[in-house]
Amino acid sequence: MKYNHALFLNPYIESSATSAMMVFPPTGLEYVATSAKDCVGRVTLLDLRYEKELSHTNKLLDFINREIDIVCVGIGWNRQLKEIYHLLNQIPDNIPLIVGGYTATEIVEELFQNCLKIDVVVRGEGEETIKEIVSGVALPSISGISYRANGRVYHNKHRPLPPVDSIASPDRTLRRNRYRLIISGVNIANLTFDTVLSARGCPYNCKFCTFTLNPLGQKRNYSARSAESVVNEIEGITANVVLFSDENFAVDAKRAEEICDLIIARKIKKRFAVQTRIEIARYPKLLEKMVKAGFKTLLIGIESPHDRILAQLNKGFDSKTVREYFTVLKKYPFYCHGYFIYGNITETESEMLYIAEFAKEIGVDSITFLKLRIEKFSPLREIVEETAGYHIGSNDVLYSDAYSLAALKKIGRKIKFSFYPPSRVVHILRKCFQVKFFTWGDVASLLAIMPSLFKNLIAREIQKKRLGDSLKRTFMRNAK
Repeated sequence: MKYNHALFLNPYIESSATSAMMVFPPTGLEYVATSAKDCVGRVTLLDLRYEKELSHTNKLLDFINREIDIVCVGIGWNRQLKEIYHLLNQIPDNIPLIVGGYTATEIVEELFQNCLKIDVVVRGEGEETIKEIVSGVALPSISGISYRANGRVYHNKHRPLPPVDSIASPDRTLRRNRYRLIISGVNIANLTFDTVLSARGCPYNCKFCTFTLNPLGQKRNYSARSAESVVNEIEGITANVVLFSDENFAVDAKRAEEICDLIIARKIKKRFAVQTRIEIARYPKLLEKMVKAGFKTLLIGIESPHDRILAQLNKGFDSKTVREYFTVLKKYPFYCHGYFIYGNITETESEMLYIAEFAKEIGVDSITFLKLRIEKFSPLREIVEETAGYHIGSNDVLYSDAYSLAALKKIGRKIKFSFYPPSRVVHILRKCFQVKFFTWGDVASLLAIMPSLFKNLIAREIQKKRLGDSLKRTFMRNAK
């Protein structure tokens, strides 16, 4: 074998990581490490979010110098890049440095400019590419990479996307830690988290979404694994909360039912969360089986309460349909989280602020709302370029002459504090008990963090001089 010991590194560190970043494993990196493990003598996978000792650069470099003869780094998020560049530039010259991941594919040229130690950037899905790299195939012959040689950077042809059934599931024995939700130093309800990817791609064509395109512009057509293979993987997962990271779990309702049937038949006791579209409400048989199989949370892309924005985004439904489908979904014991986009083309402030009211009206339990991003291959880019007064800023965020990035940030805060008064925390906890995401066995750990949780919440409100407004909203709403 060409390499005796390969390091696969998730370079993000805890000190800058949010709670959400800490919850789930670096699944993309794990897929690639699993693909490479039979081609090298040994694989070590390090997640610096949890490696407190090795998160110090000197100790990590000492470990690399002693043990490692090739380093593979996953850059999947557009954050902490300055710190990551600093780390990569200290990798010893004699050790090949390979970088990949979603964000790495987006910023290939920037990576080579800022990190002179990088030898290869893997573009797009890397499972097949990494096998050839670690097996010693000559770099000019490897599809799907950009590489440095003789002071130049070369970009090889794209690699065709492989069939999803040919991709091995992550080897979870490579992990050195368990993934938990930690708030105020307490593991919430002793929950541990994992993800399973039962399908890649999406058959829909929402204009704001580039998830069906990799950063190279290649479309990943919807491709699903068999229900049997998915549940076999779930059986080997030790975490008690599992997220289906498919872009839409219910694309094939019959297949989704088969997954539920197998979970029920094998008596697998876990709490499942899925990403889905509101059309899942059209399948009551599936919803009933999901409840029985332990599905607790629906993560639903709603995007906007306004029909003209929904049409602009090509969502394929209108606000009336959203209301009708949520009337159905509320009949089932699911925790519903809604995703919204604000700052859309020609959207006014009042329309943006209505997101919070609409979310409350349809009955979602919590929401995430993000500014519209116009990425490189976004179908909306042409519309933006043709619309006077609109601009694409840092991180591909859309802003306009009427609403600057700073103005959009202020509007986002208004949406947040309209939807999330202190009473919303109580609602969320109550709903988690109602759908049995939390059990009575979790009460002790929840009670342990409640004082510090509320203390931190109130402290933030006082610091931002918004406590009075929050309390007013809470009590005025309760009085109605």
